[in-house]
This record gives sequence, structure tokens and C-alpha cells, in this order.
Amino acid sequence: MNSTPKHKIAIITYDNISLFHLSIPCSIFGEDIERIGIKPYHVMVCAQNKGAVPTLSGFPITIEQDFTVLETADTIIIPGWYNPDTPVSQTLLTALRCAHNRGARMVGLCLGAFILAEAGILDGKTASTHWGWAKQFTQKYLAVTFNDNVLYIEEKNVFTSAGSAAAIDCCLHILRLDLGNDVASHIARRMVVAPHRSGGQVQFIEKPLPRDIDSNRLNPALSWASNNITQPLTLEQVASKANMSQRNFSRLLKKTMGLTFTYWLREQRLGLAQQLLETSDLNIDLVAAKAGFSSSVNFRQHFQAAFSISPSVYRKQFRFSD
Repeated sequence: MNSTPKHKIAIITYDNISLFHLSIPCSIFGEDIERIGIKPYHVMVCAQNKGAVPTLSGFPITIEQDFTVLETADTIIIPGWYNPDTPVSQTLLTALRCAHNRGARMVGLCLGAFILAEAGILDGKTASTHWGWAKQFTQKYLAVTFNDNVLYIEEKNVFTSAGSAAAIDCCLHILRLDLGNDVASHIARRMVVAPHRSGGQVQFIEKPLPRDIDSNRLNPALSWASNNITQPLTLEQVASKANMSQRNFSRLLKKTMGLTFTYWLREQRLGLAQQLLETSDLNIDLVAAKAGFSSSVNFRQHFQAAFSISPSVYRKQFRFSD
């Protein structure tokens, strides 16, 4: 019988919370992970006061735990916030500071970043939030370096994300750090979302797609590229699979996914490399080759830049086992 204590995750609720935002961490770290037969987390939903909490959906939810659970939580998640102008209680701010000081992992999803900033936890760090509130955030929190060109960002055990769907990406990223790529990808498939969107991906597409652009033209080309990832692929080769010029293919990829072809290809190869490191005994040189990198040196450089960790250390930390 496994006697290892479960990682405690405290998810904060507040008046007029969005049930969508609340459901993201509850599902990913709670019901979704348990459905695949593992229970690594003890998820606790808490509010300043026990009892009924009003929601944006027009009906209350009953919360059975208060902020005392923050005293022992390993991870604390703030799923959005009703409005950045809504005052934050000193009780919550004090609890967050104490948890951060003792080393708890702090997560501000969407407008939850405002609460971490209000507590001073983001001072001297780089953070993000929903792009629509970027100006307000930067004007209010001068000690925080703001980046609105990412989906999520991590610095010194503090995570912040952009709006709505980016919270899913951030939670899956945390799941990947805790349990490995296989488990995170499994949960993503259950949720029918992308297994991995890098934190460095842009938050939003600046211009909507014109109706006469068929974005499905990308799919066969990108699928072909994924199936031939070990080859030295070029933009010309992949664009030809979509019967498009390199220029038009690049423009469509940028408009549709917010990515350059080089960035997309590198992300695919890094994702495959993560999987191989976690699930195989291949040496680093073979992992680099099977993931399509030109050399092991090139692979190590890109891997270190992307994950701030070497491939060999990543394997030791995140090797997946039953």
C-alpha cells in the first residue's frame, strides 16, 4: 500500500466566481486524474467562510472548507477573479503570503494573477494575465514585469496564465511537471484539448480569419510533417503538401495558430523527445535522432532553452512508471 502523502491542492472560491474557471483545476487535478486510476492529489475547495458562495451562474455553491486549509496546502490555485477592482480581503492576502513564504506553489489563473500581485508575491517576477486587462495590470503593479504574449508563465514556483482556455494549458503544464508527459497527454485527450500548447505561444490571433480562408488546408500538411518528424523537414516541403506557396502557408499558419513554422516544428520535436525520455531507455543521442534534431548538441541546446533543464536530468525527474 502506498503511504506517500498526497499533494494537497487548495482551490480558492470567492463571491461571484465563474463556475467555468473553478471547474478547470477541479477537473484536471481531481475527477479527471482519478478517472485514469491514480489519485496523486488531495483537492480542497475553500472560501473565506464556509457555506453558500454566490456564482456568476445565478445559483450558490456550498463550500465546506475555509482558508485554514491554506496553512498546509502544497499548491494554491486562484481560478480567476470576479473583477480586478473588487477588493481582496486582508485575510486572503495574509494567508497567501504565509503560504508562499513557506514554499507552497502559487497559481494565478487568468485574473487570479491580480490577487498574487496584490499580495506582493509577483514582485520582481514576470507574470501574465488576460490580455484585455494588461494595461490595468501594468499600471497598478509596477514591481511586476508583465508579458502578455504568452499563454502561461512560471517563475520561482509561481505560475500565472492568460485568460480562460489558457488556464487549461497552465494546469496541464503543472500536471506534466508533477506526473510526466504521458499522464498530462492522457488527461488532455480525455478533455479533447491540445496535449501541449507551449507557454510561449501567443495569447490571441490579432486578426480574425477571413471566411474564404480554409484553415483545414493546414491539417494534411501538418499531419504529414508530424509523421515524418525524423526527417530534415523544410518549409518548402510542408507547404507543398498543402498545395500552397511557402509565403501563403506561413501566413495561414501564423493567422490560424499564432506560430511560425520553425516554432511549430521545434515544439513537435520537443514534445516527442519528452515522450521518449519518459517512456524509453534510448540514450540521448538516439532520442535526438528519433525526435528529428540535427545533432544531440542541437537537441540539448533547444531542450535546455525550452524547459530550463537538461534532457538527462528531465529523464531522472519525470520518467513515467506504472
